[in-house]
Amino acid sequence: MYFLYTVFASLGFFFILKWMKKRRYFTELKRLDGKTVLITGGNSGIGKETAVALAMRGARVVIACRDQNKAEKAVREIKLKSHSLDVLHMELDLASLRSVREFCKNFLQKEKRLDILINNAGMPGILDWTDDGFSLCFGVNHLGHFLLTNLLLPRLKECAPSRVLTLTCSSYKYQKLDFQDLNYNLLPFFTYCRSKLANIYFSQELARTTEGKGVTSCAVHPGFVQSSWTVHYSFLFRMLMQVIMWMFFVSCEIGAQTVIYCAVSDEAAKHSGGYFVDCRPATLRPFARDAGVAKKLWEASERLVKLV
Repeated sequence: MYFLYTVFASLGFFFILKWMKKRRYFTELKRLDGKTVLITGGNSGIGKETAVALAMRGARVVIACRDQNKAEKAVREIKLKSHSLDVLHMELDLASLRSVREFCKNFLQKEKRLDILINNAGMPGILDWTDDGFSLCFGVNHLGHFLLTNLLLPRLKECAPSRVLTLTCSSYKYQKLDFQDLNYNLLPFFTYCRSKLANIYFSQELARTTEGKGVTSCAVHPGFVQSSWTVHYSFLFRMLMQVIMWMFFVSCEIGAQTVIYCAVSDEAAKHSGGYFVDCRPATLRPFARDAGVAKKLWEASERLVKLV
């Protein structure tokens, strides 16, 4: 009898885990021939899976990351999986505003189109700093992408209708912004939460500033994904998180589905400024829909990256 209880309990636990990890798949086969897609951090995880899916639909895909060896390997794998030769890599270090500016200059010289920009690269909350003195998490997740998007915005407008997708996380709900100290580096997890909230405000303000100009913007929560973010932590923490991620997190392929949906779907384009989860619009906490805070963050970010 004890054995039967154990079997039923194990089966029940298994089905609960399977239900918790259940997600929608985006199956629309809309083509992207003639369009150019730029994906930051497209050499691994969600970014790589997104690159494969969009290359399969005929898009020219540019993956931007700082490690050339990893990027070249990823480009070969993306080409193989997507059966597309129109995939390339350009060097970009989002932790350096100088690198962002150089990348944008090179991209605009070499690429005549930009139809979809996917701000995918991200850093977990760790105590480290960018070349410009910002916390690494906030500097990469928000400021690097903020500058990148603004410098590429003229090309996005030229190629309208175009889209900007910014990956965020539901952990935004655990923090609010402190404009006296946007870096907030004492508790790494809260730094991460603030950077993800900043991604949401950025996406909303971008939608407002580009309204009527053919550029749509949305924030995407891909779910909790089995990615490689744990490499920045200790061995014991990595082992613990591997078990937790195996049990509760979804694969990168599944996590990429909402990103692909927002990049391709005509329905998603109707919700500029929206927040998407599991291939559909989702509701944000009231404080994350504050247009005044979004505008204030935009203006503060312009000063920090020296756009004004």
